[in-house]
Amino acid sequence: MKFWDEKEVQSAYHMKDAIHDIEALFEDIDQVIQTQRLVIPTGEGAQSMLYMPSIHKRKALGIIKITSITPNNPEHHRPTTQANIILTDISTGQHLASLDGSYLTRLRTGALSGIASKFMSRTDSKTLGMIGTGGMAYEQLLGNLEVRPIEKVYLFNRTEAKAIQFKNRILKDFPDLEVEVVQQVKTLVQHSDIINCQTQSTTPVFQAEDVKPGTHINGIGSYRPEMKELDYHLFPKAQHIVFDDIEGVTEEAGEFIEAHEKRIFQFNEVSGDLKSVVLNKDILRESNHDITVFKCVGAAYFDLAVAIGAYQKLKSQS
Repeated sequence: MKFWDEKEVQSAYHMKDAIHDIEALFEDIDQVIQTQRLVIPTGEGAQSMLYMPSIHKRKALGIIKITSITPNNPEHHRPTTQANIILTDISTGQHLASLDGSYLTRLRTGALSGIASKFMSRTDSKTLGMIGTGGMAYEQLLGNLEVRPIEKVYLFNRTEAKAIQFKNRILKDFPDLEVEVVQQVKTLVQHSDIINCQTQSTTPVFQAEDVKPGTHINGIGSYRPEMKELDYHLFPKAQHIVFDDIEGVTEEAGEFIEAHEKRIFQFNEVSGDLKSVVLNKDILRESNHDITVFKCVGAAYFDLAVAIGAYQKLKSQS
């Protein structure tokens, strides 16, 4: 079995590849089988283990991703999220490769937001607001930069010093971008064409009343029923709401579960999943004043898409 670490995967496989491979998988989705991911709490708050299997029948390849989430790790200079993906030839049972999955997880999640922004945000979106500047944030930036002509990025983080560090990282890689750290999240919300939320907050990170007409929101942080980073008062104001995986959101996205229970939003009101949007080539925006929302909790077949794609690129280069 071949082993590739994060540095090797990162050097060979990029955001453009991930967006392409996820969209291509949607075209072949009848060949994909997955089960609902298993989430086992291992401590307080978000601390947990996640197990996510999926197979591609035609390609005769399967994966299982094993992810650990340990929120206190940064205090000990370790990453919050760590993952590995095992790739298996299902026709022979041979385990072909182990790929460091932390980068691939960040990349596929950023790609999902990128695809959502591609089909749901205004084509002239130039400002991106990022709430949360932790481990998932950089690839969220890359996903949006890949699909929209972003000129300015607003950053908000509960710990301002971390937002400043993230600003410096952005400017090192993208010196032509204008980047501003704001002290009030309201400022970010009122000035952003696209808002990206990547937190594990159990309470909304912005107020729905501050969202301006024409805004697109990507919510990718909450993945357990107690996590509620989006203000559910936003949902009735949104012209379109799309989920990455409808079954996953109904079981895991706390803000939508609560909104459904309180009859503020019903799951049958969803505009569809990301697969249907991509396959129908639908631009979900009738007007530049529409508010649109994409909610992502993750699903194993997204990991399958990027794991196969990365494996093929790495194998061709070795």
